[in-house]
Amino acid sequence: MNKKQFGCILALLVILLCGSMLCNMILLGLKGGRVASGLVERVPRFSEATVADGHGQGKIAQIELRGVISSSTPGTLGETMVDDLKMELHQAATDNDVKAIVLYVDSPGGEVTAADMIYDAVCRARTAKPVVVYMGSLAASGGYYVSCGGSWLMADDTSLTGSIGVIIETLNYESLLGKVGLEAVVFKSGQFKDMLNGARAMTDAEKAYVQEMVMQTYGKFVGIVARERKLPEDQLRAGIADGRVISGRDALQDKLIDQLGQLEDAYDKARELGKAEDAPVVRYEAPFKLGKLLHVFGGQSDAKVEVELPGALTPRLEAGRLYLLPSFFAP
Repeated sequence: MNKKQFGCILALLVILLCGSMLCNMILLGLKGGRVASGLVERVPRFSEATVADGHGQGKIAQIELRGVISSSTPGTLGETMVDDLKMELHQAATDNDVKAIVLYVDSPGGEVTAADMIYDAVCRARTAKPVVVYMGSLAASGGYYVSCGGSWLMADDTSLTGSIGVIIETLNYESLLGKVGLEAVVFKSGQFKDMLNGARAMTDAEKAYVQEMVMQTYGKFVGIVARERKLPEDQLRAGIADGRVISGRDALQDKLIDQLGQLEDAYDKARELGKAEDAPVVRYEAPFKLGKLLHVFGGQSDAKVEVELPGALTPRLEAGRLYLLPSFFAP
């Protein structure tokens, strides 16, 4: 490479870098700035990608919930994945061109509070326009909790759903500490302050307290299912609301869902409920950012690429948190 070619490449890189910095400054200004006249903060919006063509009026918005539901998972526009889902649902609900929403759920569940926040956002969106929930391979526990907020629930006959229950686990390693000659020393302000301390056995009072907390959360879960699916709560408690995972076909028989079908059937149902015949379907995606592209190409030649397994396969659960998860996902 001669000096002239090198100079051209260097000049191009400088231009791209300056352009990236300018774009980022503009985006930051749009995201965090306020309109002087009304002092109204501008909310970032997701871009749209067409996933099903149509020639009718309006459009159907597809929103996706994938992986373990967690307030610790970073978002693409918001701080967390929960913020992203809330923003997407709000965007679709307030867009006059969107006639209905398809919420694609492929999740084993996750944190109780995070799932409850998304469920609440789905219910709010449902008051504005129909929300058709389509369950992918797995929509269990917290995934089903969120799904209950939809106007119409669909699944494949091989989908796994249900798992109506709450779980919390801790690990007792008291015997292991004894074998290596270690002893935990704890100073606490009350008898329950270290009730999940794995360095000692739990007391009967602690076990009763944690169990009561689990059953309180379980009661809310069962109550939501009973209300949304119009099923007797006592019948649920005595039957399928025991934590079992069931197939989509069994879920239809037990009235946990409304219909079996494929994703395309969910599109058709959304068009029907939204009175938008042959409307195209668009999927919400994070907008393109030049800075990320430059970061990828601007790395050193010896940069390493790390690949993580999907969260649904390797959920990172935190000790002391209540989860809406099937038992086989618990540590």
